Amino acid sequence: MIGDFIASHGINLIQILLSIIGYLMPIPLAYVAVKVWHEYRQDRFISGIKWVLLEIQVPREIVKSPMAMELIFSNAFYQKSVKGFWERYIIGAPWLWFSCELVSIDGRVHFYIRTPSRIKTVVETQIYAQYPQAKVVEVEDYVWNISEYTKNGEWNVWGCEFTKEKPDFRPVKTYKNFGDDMKTGVKEEYKIDPITPTIEYLGSLPKGQQVWIQIIVRQSIKKYKDKHGHKVGFDKAMIDYMDEIMEGYVRLHDVDKPNLPTAKQIFLPEHLKPVVTAMNDNMTKLHFDCGIRLIALAEKKTNSIEAFNNLRREVRTLFRQYALPFSNEFLRVNSTLFDAPWSDPTGLALTKMKKRILDFYRTRTFFHPPIQYSFNYPEIMSIFFPSGKPKIFVLSTEELATVFHFPGMVSETPSFKRVETKIAKPPSNLPL
Repeated sequence: MIGDFIASHGINLIQILLSIIGYLMPIPLAYVAVKVWHEYRQDRFISGIKWVLLEIQVPREIVKSPMAMELIFSNAFYQKSVKGFWERYIIGAPWLWFSCELVSIDGRVHFYIRTPSRIKTVVETQIYAQYPQAKVVEVEDYVWNISEYTKNGEWNVWGCEFTKEKPDFRPVKTYKNFGDDMKTGVKEEYKIDPITPTIEYLGSLPKGQQVWIQIIVRQSIKKYKDKHGHKVGFDKAMIDYMDEIMEGYVRLHDVDKPNLPTAKQIFLPEHLKPVVTAMNDNMTKLHFDCGIRLIALAEKKTNSIEAFNNLRREVRTLFRQYALPFSNEFLRVNSTLFDAPWSDPTGLALTKMKKRILDFYRTRTFFHPPIQYSFNYPEIMSIFFPSGKPKIFVLSTEELATVFHFPGMVSETPSFKRVETKIAKPPSNLPL
């Protein structure tokens, strides 16, 4: 019948397809227009944010556990807010983010926090609240002391990012997994601090070598798809993930009393109990969207290519102490290195990747990359246009405080800059 109608009216299939495309085309065009407008407004808003870099000079006598750092993350960095259509798409306001940085320059180890200037006072007061003898100083940004990367420039550069190997809901190894060692009150000589190996290594670097580590955080707004295809937040997605794990080990019992739900009894096998316990403990914490980036640099005039290659091989292992075999660990991604020489015969792609990762580190770009880096392109295109989309994952305050906290007296690295004399109290001239 339809065929007879088309034939009698002289309509062909191409005309029908063109008509359908013409009617439907405004839908994807409208989507693209809103996306581009959002990117434009957001970029303008971000370009207007003023940033400050704070260096935290750690006192020698720290006896607190990383729990103190958890409070700093919760009170200073968890800038929870709900943004409506007007604020997001018309004003372009993003959720604020912070960068926690552990840096070695010629073997001198530094702790930095980069924050929007309007949150500076909150960050300072929260640090002094937990570490009264610390010293917080606004400093010039060290990243601009290195020239822009070129293939024949003064510096060899290698970089990568880290993400979680398994789903976000599975935590990595935290300071609490080291038993009672990190509890406040335990003698310093008996403590095993998971950040100490990293600081000891960073303090051993010779002149002309630098290692930069940044951990960029914001309140968790990452979305996941549930079994119905709906977008849900981290907490709901975690519960669904745990239910999925336990699905085959649940026994239902009818309840004699009316109006009560069916009772559930769970019989987990031994190999799943540590996984569920770790996720249960992690679920009670605040959560942050995170990105971790690492860059290793070696000055060519003082370091041979062999010394540089040794440096990049060594820094790849700086997060292995946080691996929890039954749960999760950090996985290296977006490395500025190809597996085989034929993957990049011209060398142009590698140069672009190194320039990009250095630029991204300097601008602390993770959650809002340029639109051309917001997609993962087919592998064949990487020769001409390597994408390297940042891998965002979720960490709890406990996980964050494990990978970034101020070490106590257990760390005796001589090149680690500390405050030698006690400060009786925080500066009295902090802005109110």
